[in-house]
Amino acid sequence: MKSTVIQYSVSDSSLGSVLVASSDKGICAVLLGASPGVLKRDLEERFPDAQLAGTTASDLHKKVVAFVDAPSASFDMPLDARGTEFQRRVWRALREIPAGATATYLDIANRIGSPTAVRAVAQACGANPIAIAIPCHRVVRSDGGLSGYRWGVERKRALLAREGAR
Repeated sequence: MKSTVIQYSVSDSSLGSVLVASSDKGICAVLLGASPGVLKRDLEERFPDAQLAGTTASDLHKKVVAFVDAPSASFDMPLDARGTEFQRRVWRALREIPAGATATYLDIANRIGSPTAVRAVAQACGANPIAIAIPCHRVVRSDGGLSGYRWGVERKRALLAREGAR
């Protein structure tokens, strides 16, 4: 029997479909994409041992979608970010990047005390299950250019523009 229950809903946003999933501990996934079906399959793959329960959008889920459409300086909702200890260190460092600012993968590697782990930092960004609330979109290449983003470089560009990134 699957012990963990994860409730999720899919809504439209200005960036396409957004799936918001939460456990009893907090938001465990914010996934962006063009198709609700693809997002649900992604959720199933991320949480194969969980009981997934589709719901109508709760107040919490509506707040997340509003944040997607208009990201602000802080995201104060509880998170249930599941990953390795290294990934969680990277994700904590990402949450310290203020809206409107960017950091490089090397900056993050240095911030977590692992200056040679630049590629591992990039992989942790790619594994981030909670888009926007864990702002991997604020990480750029050392030359300032936009590099890959799990949910598409155009979404990354749009998010940075909304935040007024410099």
